[in-house]
Parts: sequence; structure tokens; C-alpha cells
Amino acid sequence: MATIRTIEIENFRGIKSLKWHPRPGVNCLIGPGDSGKSTILDAIDLCLGARRTVQFTDADFCGLVVDNAISITLTLGDLGPELKSIDGYGLYLRGYDHGKKHLEDEPGSGLETVLSLNMRVESDLEPVWSLVSERAQAAGQTRNLSWSDRVNLAPVRIGALSDYNLSWRRGSILNRLSDETADASTALLEAARTARKSFGIDAEKKLGKALAIVTEVAGDLGIDVGAHAKAELEAHSVSVTAGTISLHNETGVPLRRLGIGSTRLMISGLQQKNASESAILLVDELEHGLEPHRIIRFVDNLGAKKKDPPLQVFLTSHSPVAVRELSVDQLSILRKSGGRHEVLWVGEYPDLQGTLRLYPEAFLARSVLVCEGASEVGLLRGIDQNRVEAGKRSMYAAGTCLVSANGCNNIMPRANAFQSMGYRVATFRDDDVRPPVGEEGVFELEGGDIFKWRKGNKLEVELFGSLPAEAVEHLLERALEDRSENEIDSQLRSHSNNAVTLERVREELKDGALSHETRSALGCAAGGNKEGKKAWFKSVGAMEEIGRDVVIPHLDGSDKEFKAVVVALRKWCISD
Repeated sequence: MATIRTIEIENFRGIKSLKWHPRPGVNCLIGPGDSGKSTILDAIDLCLGARRTVQFTDADFCGLVVDNAISITLTLGDLGPELKSIDGYGLYLRGYDHGKKHLEDEPGSGLETVLSLNMRVESDLEPVWSLVSERAQAAGQTRNLSWSDRVNLAPVRIGALSDYNLSWRRGSILNRLSDETADASTALLEAARTARKSFGIDAEKKLGKALAIVTEVAGDLGIDVGAHAKAELEAHSVSVTAGTISLHNETGVPLRRLGIGSTRLMISGLQQKNASESAILLVDELEHGLEPHRIIRFVDNLGAKKKDPPLQVFLTSHSPVAVRELSVDQLSILRKSGGRHEVLWVGEYPDLQGTLRLYPEAFLARSVLVCEGASEVGLLRGIDQNRVEAGKRSMYAAGTCLVSANGCNNIMPRANAFQSMGYRVATFRDDDVRPPVGEEGVFELEGGDIFKWRKGNKLEVELFGSLPAEAVEHLLERALEDRSENEIDSQLRSHSNNAVTLERVREELKDGALSHETRSALGCAAGGNKEGKKAWFKSVGAMEEIGRDVVIPHLDGSDKEFKAVVVALRKWCISD
């Protein structure tokens, strides 16, 4: 099967310049809206698709500058014998170095034999397709792929209007499943209604192989077509065209009436059965029309979990469900930098696989705040919930996502990875254990922000040391909901050399003034031991409640340095 090794785009719609080396298997493009993801799919479709004519307008030129020609070049590897034939394309065969991702104009030892196909559109709006070869150009020769090779190589696209693939139309997936021919002329000439029955019986003989494949695929994907699919004439058809013949279920209902999601599943399944040279699939907005469980089935059907994927898939998505089902190797982020577009491969950061599973939405966000642990994530969620209830802007509306690093040692590796991929990134941590100073310094120089508590303090120490007495009482009551008085009293004694007891805390709370010693004992006890065990609030849910119901309602009466950190964090989270 042919595989795209390199994609080069110039002056096409919103893309001024782009060069990308996609991978075999699934290539999921993610990025902000209007970043050019669908434009890349359009470029592949227009350059490699089997079309005799394509309509272009001035709007297809980047910045409407028609003097700068549109140029799309696809370099194809994994060529079949016909495409590598010296007699057929000898002068146009080139060499590709996978290690260096470099293209040579001639095949050579250690190089993969490839073909480069270019589509160029000048100001006259007439597209011209040609194979790229410096040798041929020097000899004054030009040529395109043969029409039969273009048909075989043409990708299948699953988009908003892809149900034509469920009819025997020119270029549809059904026409590629077998060498059988759908001929409706005899049946149509007999009579309008009787033709449907007579052709349906006749079609089982003519199209039996394709129909058997359709029935098998539908069964595998949980799409009900009855005991077997049929090929019948469309009831509304009056002309003899290829589209007159389409797939129907057992009772005669056209399969093009399936929902969007079922149509997409069916076409993806049929493409895997396609025996032609092409195994390239284009999918716009993968999640469109699919419930979460069917998204998972769709991703699996595209070969995302297979060691040797049967298809090279180019898809776009804004769905956390879809992203979670993929591996970092299958994700690429489209960014625009300095007037150029670039595609950043997430697979360069394999340590992010765990983050991908737990926080897939982070890869779809604009800003990522890497928190030391679940407590910090919960606190900020609770603060956000309180502000939203008060009519303020949510951090999620600003495109900010929170990620837990599950420990201080993981903060900078994750923050640096997201920063390298073009995200706006900050970190939020305790100060009892610190990352290497040099790493944080480089991170800040690259535009990252660091939020932390005061020297030597962790979150619980800041809460009990900074909030007013009334708020501290709420925190203590919350802890006593999950722990016995004896346990908390024992922890307080342990962290104060028996100087602070639960009884002493209650006495001071009655007076409305807590001593520094008592606040310190409460904070240390709430934080647990060095490993965080026996901590009072070490969960996202518990800290959400504290952020929402305790911290913000009492923020104005809190220590000013504590308040400054909370306000700064909040400001960063809601900034675009």
C-alpha cells in the first residue's frame, strides 16, 4: 500500500508554508480552531484524489495573493510493483532517507524508492498535476500519474458529505472493493418499480462479493443491515447513472439513510477491506455524529491499537475521548510560528503517555497549568467553581487545563514537554521539596510561569497558617468528618511535641485567635508525613470543596502573601 512520507504545502488557504513527515498508521492532528488542520486534509485530497477537474477561487490562495502560486507536493513510499516500474516511471523515481528525512532525486542504496506528486495552481485557477523530478525537468519532460494509478492511490475521505461511498459511484469505496461491475441499464429499461426488484435479484449475482464484504463489516461494527445487505435501485432515480445503484438493508431501506456516525463507521470498515493500492483515509472531526462508546469503536477500527496498522489515517479531532484512545505516537500538534506552520510530534515525549490517559483535554487546551498533585488541582477547580457561580469567567472558557504531575520530580519534565509543543505553560507547587533551580530558570526564560507557596511551606501549612480562624474551624470540621478525634489529636501531638492538642485548638478557636504554634501544628498534621500519607485532604474532591467553600469566601481576611498567590494563579488561569 502507498504511504505518504512527506507533505509540502505552500500558499494554500491559511497555510503559507508547511513541511510535514507523517507516520504510517494513525496521524491525529490537534490544535486550536482555524489553525489549518482541515486544510491539510484538503491538500492531500486535492493533490492525490482522482479528479479530472477541481474548482479553485482566489480565496484558496493564502492571503488572497494570487501571484503566489499554490503548490502541494506529496512524496509517496511503500510503492507497489507497477509504481516502481522502470518502464512506467523510471525517470521520476526518487530516493528517501528515513533517518535524515531527506529526499534524493535518484534512488540509491539505503534509500526507499518513492514518487513525488505535485499539484500547482497559478492565478488562472487551473490546477496542474505532475510528478517531480529534477532529471526529467533537465530533459524537458513532464508527466502525471496514469489515470488508473490515480484511481488506485486516491484516498477515501470521511466527512460531512461522505455517504456517496455507500453507492456505486465513480471513485466510491464500493467501486474499489472488487472488479465486479454494477450495471443498472437493463433493469431500468423494464419499468420503474419492477426494476427495483428485478435488479435486486440480479445484483446478488453481479455484486455478491462486495455485498458479502459489506455484510461482514456491518456485523463487526454493530450496524444492523439484516441477514445480508442488498444492492437495489434508488426508488427516486429516473436516470441511468452510477449513483442509481446503492446499498440497502435487508428490508430495502437505503444505507445512506444511516446516521452520520454509522455511515462513518461503515466507510472506515469498508476501506480496510479495500484491495486497491490505496490505504489512505482522511477523517474530518472524528467525533462528529458519534457517542463516546462509538468513538472508541471508530478509533479502534482505524487500526489505532494494531501493531501494523492496515491504513495510513489522517484525522482531526477536538474530542478528549478520541485523544485518550490514542498513543502519543499517533498525536501531532499543528502550530503557526513566524508566518509558517509546523507539525509537532507528541511522540517525542513518551513520558506524556500517562498524562494523555488521565488528562487528554490538556492536549486540546491553549494553556496548561502543571500542578504538583491532586490537592493543587482540586483547590484550583474549587476556586474556579466559586468564581463561575459568582458570574465570573471560567478558566475552561479561557482554554486552560490543569494537569497533575503526581509529585515534585515530575513537574518540570511535563511542563517542559508542553512548553516545547507550543502551549502556554505554568507550574504550581509546594515549596517543601523543590525541582532543580536550573530547570526552573530555563523554563522561565522560555516564557513559563512558576507559582509556589512561601519558602519551605506546602499547601496545608499555607491554608492553616493564612486563613482566618473561622475558616480554620471549617477545615477542622471537614477533617473530622473522615477521621476520629483521637486520630487528629494524636497527629497534632506528634507534630508539636505534645504542645498542641485538639482541646487546645478548640479553646483557641472559641477565643477567635489562633497562635502560630497551633496553626503550624494543624498545617503539618493536615499534610501528613513526608510521603503525604495520612493527609487530611489529599483528593481532588476534598480540595474542590475547600477551594470553593472555604478559601474564596474567606480570601479577603487571609494573610496578604497567601492571597497574592491565589489571585495571581486565578489571573493566569483566566487569561488567554
